[in-house]
Amino acid sequence: MTGPGGPRADRGAGPVGPRADRDAGPIALVVDDEPQMTIIIEFALQTQGFTVLTASDGATALHLLRSRPVDLVVLDVLMPAMDGLTLCQRIRSRSEVPIMLLTALAQPDDVITGLEHGADDYVTKPFHPREVALRAQALVRRRRVPGSAIRVGQLVIDLTSQSAVLADRRLDLPYTEFKLLAHLAARRGVPQSWQDLLREVWGTTDLIGGRDVVKSTVYRLRSRLAGLPGGAGYLRTLRGVGYLMPDIAAEKPDDRPG
Repeated sequence: MTGPGGPRADRGAGPVGPRADRDAGPIALVVDDEPQMTIIIEFALQTQGFTVLTASDGATALHLLRSRPVDLVVLDVLMPAMDGLTLCQRIRSRSEVPIMLLTALAQPDDVITGLEHGADDYVTKPFHPREVALRAQALVRRRRVPGSAIRVGQLVIDLTSQSAVLADRRLDLPYTEFKLLAHLAARRGVPQSWQDLLREVWGTTDLIGGRDVVKSTVYRLRSRLAGLPGGAGYLRTLRGVGYLMPDIAAEKPDDRPG
């Protein structure tokens, strides 16, 4: 098992986020104050090719994230001093690294709260270690998939840099909201049910409280879009059907008002 600093000689230090050495295996940071649980998760991730760093508290985790490149954070919710939700929110405020929450809190409201704090996946205890490892692998794989820009009206989504701009103003989006926006933009003009979105954006069909999770994320994304000029029309709710991004013609630079 690696200590709180994790492996020290195998990687150079650097900020949290995607790394330049794309052929190297992914690095996961496991944050849990229970040593036995840490060992279980660490071993499961290593079987899927992850290099694992560990931390037993939020302060150590934040220190590692400032100094090491990380592709995924696996985070226990119930921790002393700084709880997992607070740590999740602090990580998300400075990084789009995928975050998986592990917790014994399994009510739909708990799941929604976790996702609202910036998590990308939410696994409830008890769980099978292989499920955690496969979910972790899926989160990193979706993060790494390159792509080109998608244009819808004045909205430009760059899948490679995972950035979005509307009317020349950058959208500050958590990772899951960016995935949702990109999915709807790629399928503009085609209604998406909440089940479609749960499967394609969250990578699951059985997330506890899935419908409410999708609804809450759509609401937050719509609010962000509506806060920018012309953004209110980019996301529609079709009662009894699902959600839709209209197929708005992309404007050329010389089509814009002078």
